[in-house]
This record gives sequence, C-alpha cells and structure tokens, in this order.
Amino acid sequence: MNLGSVVTSAAAESTEKKNPAEAPVDVSRRNGAEAEELDDFMFDIEKDGKGWTGPGGSAKEAAIAEFPISQSIAGVSMRLNPGGFRELHWHAIAAEWAFVLEGRVRTTVISPDGQTETDEFQVGDIWYFPKGHGHALECLGNQPCHFLLGFDSGHFSEFGTFSITDWLGHTDAGILGRQLNLPAEALANIPKKEVYIGTGRLPPKDAPDNLNPAVPPSQSSHKFRMETMPPTHEFPGGFIKIVSSKEFPIQSTLTAARMDIEPGAFREMHWHPNADEWQFVMGGEGRVTIFGSHGRVKTMPYGPGSISFIKQGYGHLVESTGSETLRLLILFNTPTYQEILLTSWLAANPAQLVADHFGLTLDQVNKFPKDSAGIIAARI
Repeated sequence: MNLGSVVTSAAAESTEKKNPAEAPVDVSRRNGAEAEELDDFMFDIEKDGKGWTGPGGSAKEAAIAEFPISQSIAGVSMRLNPGGFRELHWHAIAAEWAFVLEGRVRTTVISPDGQTETDEFQVGDIWYFPKGHGHALECLGNQPCHFLLGFDSGHFSEFGTFSITDWLGHTDAGILGRQLNLPAEALANIPKKEVYIGTGRLPPKDAPDNLNPAVPPSQSSHKFRMETMPPTHEFPGGFIKIVSSKEFPIQSTLTAARMDIEPGAFREMHWHPNADEWQFVMGGEGRVTIFGSHGRVKTMPYGPGSISFIKQGYGHLVESTGSETLRLLILFNTPTYQEILLTSWLAANPAQLVADHFGLTLDQVNKFPKDSAGIIAARI
C-alpha cells in the first residue's frame, strides 16, 4: 500500500500510483470542481533560513517571511561559540521556547515582579521565557552549543528583538550617564549598534552572583529536562514524550513533544483539534502526508534541519522512510495537548455504520484494530 496516498478521493485515482517521495502529490478535485491546492508545508531552516553570522556564533530563522504557511510559530537555529553570548534582550510579541541540541547553555531571566533565575542547560533540556521577560544566553565551557528556539507567533523575527546595546547605544549620553551613575565620557565607547551575539570571557563553571545579589530568586522554574523524562506513550513503532503546561507550568502558550519513529514505521493518521503543529527533524528521514478536505492531499519528504507545519485540524500521518530512526521535535501553539486518532475514531462507531461508509462487510470491519497503535511498526 502506498502510504503517501492513504487519504484519497475517487477523483484522484490517476495520481494514486505516484511515489510521494519523488514529488509533492496534490489532489484537488471534488465533484468535478477545482479546489485550491494545498500549500507547500516544508522548509529547510539550516539551508534556507535567514541568517546572521559573527565571531560569537550564528542564527538562522524561519518566520513567515521565509515560511509563509507557519503563521503561528517561528523558529531559530542558534549556535554560540565558546565565550559567545546572546545579549540581554526581550521579545515584545512572543514567548521563547528552546531545546538544547549540542553543548551547554546558561541563561538569566527577569520577570515583571523583579524575580530572577539563572539556569544551566544541557542536551535535551528545554526552557521557556514568557513574552516580554528580559533574558540572556551564554555558551558554557570550551565547546560550542547549538539550540533550537521556538516562538509562539510566526510574525516574530529574531532579528527584530529589543536588545540592550541597541537601546543604550541610541540613548543620549547625558541621560544614560544619570541612569547608570557614570559620567557621560565613561560611556563614549559603548556599542553604537546592536551586538546581538557577542563575545566575552568564558563564563565561570559555577553560576556567579548577580550584580545585585539581593534580587529575589524566581518562584517559577523556567527549566524542564525533556530528554531524560520517560515516554508519555510507547508504541510498537516508537514513542512520544509530551510536555504541556501540566508538566511544565510556566510554558503557558505552547506544548512540546519529542517523537521517535523507527525505520519503516509511521505515526498513524490523526489530527489536532486545538492547535497547529510545527515539527523539526533532529535526525533520520521521513515524509508527511496532509489531508486538507475537498480531496486535497499532499505528501512531502524531509530530513535533518527541515521544518514541517501542519495547520490546526488537518489530518496527517508521518512516515519514517530512512534506515535510521526519525527523530522529531514538535511544538503545538496551545498549552494543552489534544489529538484524535483514526483508529480510535472508527472504533467509537457502530460496526454497521462504518461498513456502510466504505462498502465493506461486517466481518471486514470487525478486523479493524480496536485500540490505537499510535506509531505503527514496520511490517516484517
């Protein structure tokens, strides 16, 4: 069976034999009328993302300017070199989520009530900073670090944030001197434009005190150890870990997931009633098939560094097509996780009703699985 054309209409018979991995499959005819075809929903952030590079590190972005379909979520792949730091800044229109892919990172963050938190992150850890909270990021140790950032608005741009050097460098020296309790001439050589990613001394191994050690510690943890948590669900063909606001309370606008799909397996047909889905491929190869109503189906392949975006309510499945496990990092633009699986949906209806839908016999329908497999393993 060609999984790339699992969801098709009778009017699409001429396309069913195409190999979905060779090219996008678009089926857009219903009752003889043309429907608007589905948009492409893949983007390679590492290859095609808008980029910035400097001595301290680099960043590549996928916001709506680069990936128009992704209206609700933007992403940034950021790397910091030893001694590199993402300067003190805040985001006016989006919260920041991150997953550490390589190396170690130290963060500082301040909340509107004046509380502060300093945390250290390693591979598999995530952080979440609510919209408007001031923060900074530092590479720890003598090895580079790499992390994926997610923002809860596709209209966000990493290159349009509010950075401290940009602000102070464009402030009258006399005013700034009074603000910082320094003579104006002492500030003559501060940066005159945004540093964005800068370089400094290697941070000390132990977290140092803040400039004002009396600043109260935050009562809301910004850190969650995602990779080391046990799977939320284990299936014959892989697993999924779900981190919603229930598990990570400060993560109030997003839900995160880690999913592994073994070679030849696929994430069964399903949809999410309450959220868009944004996927990042950490490793392996696969393809996604989306159903958008009116006979519209499209399948597109992806691999490491690629992003897939699935609109809220669109039916879809994910296949692992390579020889290695497909490893996915997923964001949903909601603090609570919801899904409806095809197996569960069919099993919740009378057998005769299901049989009448598809022209099958009761004996055939009674062979349908009664419980969802979640991720269906490859046939041996």
